[in-house]
Amino acid sequence: MANKKYPLEGIVVLDLGQVYQGPYCGFLMAMAGARVIKIEPPHGDSVRTRTDAPGGNSLAFSMLNSNKEGMVLDLKTEAGRELLRSLVDKSDVLIENFAPGVMDKLGVGAAALRARNPRLIYAYGSGYGSFGPYRDFLAMDLTIQAIGGGMSVTGFPDGPPVKAGAAVSDFLGGTHLYGAVLTALFDREKTGEGCAIETSMFDMCYHPLASNLSMTHMKNALIPRTGNRHGGLSVVPYNVYQCRDGYVAIICVKDAHWRSLVETMGLPELGQDSAYSTNRARAQNIDEVDRIVGEWAIGLGKEEIFLISQEKRFPAAPVRDLKELSADPHLHERKSLQYFDHPVLGRIVLAASPIRIQDLEPMPFRRNPELGEHSAALLAEFLNLDDHAVAALRDSGVLGDVGLEPAQEK
Repeated sequence: MANKKYPLEGIVVLDLGQVYQGPYCGFLMAMAGARVIKIEPPHGDSVRTRTDAPGGNSLAFSMLNSNKEGMVLDLKTEAGRELLRSLVDKSDVLIENFAPGVMDKLGVGAAALRARNPRLIYAYGSGYGSFGPYRDFLAMDLTIQAIGGGMSVTGFPDGPPVKAGAAVSDFLGGTHLYGAVLTALFDREKTGEGCAIETSMFDMCYHPLASNLSMTHMKNALIPRTGNRHGGLSVVPYNVYQCRDGYVAIICVKDAHWRSLVETMGLPELGQDSAYSTNRARAQNIDEVDRIVGEWAIGLGKEEIFLISQEKRFPAAPVRDLKELSADPHLHERKSLQYFDHPVLGRIVLAASPIRIQDLEPMPFRRNPELGEHSAALLAEFLNLDDHAVAALRDSGVLGDVGLEPAQEK
């Protein structure tokens, strides 16, 4: 559809997010068409400090902050806070994930800003939420994985708890915050009023543990960590098997999957054998099932098994490393991953929003802003400040000096 617009076109977002949680929410909004203004403290988002690249550019920073404009405000100064208030007057959404109460202490929290602009959606993400016994506890992706139970079920029975390799808590936080913002915007369409919304990483840690919790409930006891096996030990096979050139994941959710697998392995009789023909029976013989599948997989390549599994219709996939993933032909054809020539980082791979809208191509990438790159232009456009006024603000330190502490995140 030639003239179809991105759904969030016309929405102005002030993104005060730090590190991963808040910025990912802002990124999703930018890729849906919103105008997202990343407001950083004078020292910049702390992700900028994790690299020696000029301007604090890194792949992580570029992934989370592409398609945004960049502005610096020192909210520890009254002049900086007044500029933020004025920007809020012309904005639809404000995102922040500072420690609880920081913005309120500065006089620019949800109540104060929504009193100025009742249509404002004030979106707050944190580790433990704005109330409750843990409210002021420090929270990072690692610590949320620990306290949230995910680490207790990750790893092998004879080893220690293990974190997920990916920053799952941070990005679950950012994704839920995005959903909360869209929910609030939808409500505003009906009521004309904005609202304050929040999500916490700790609040969302329980849902992904459904299989583990179900088995714990059934047995009325904690079960050991299961390694790469099913968290409830109730789906078999469900494991990662070594093959000729790496590893492959194989799972048989249905008994029909099992019959397809054993026919492929040249052992069709196991599809009818009462010791293996049903998932319940296989769960009773899990070690033997893993041995049989493992002996077959070791003689084949991981991509070979992947192709065979799709032809024979049982679920399997190769364990891809990050370089293999970055070059994945499926993701590139879908434009979920795209090559991008970054002025500092060179040729990199960026990920588009996972959200797809029919008849719309993914939003083309624009490079992440340099620290404060668009401050002058934005102040001129939104607040009608001329060059002399902007220069005076720079001289006073409002657009430089010292900023807020980073958010409660990784």
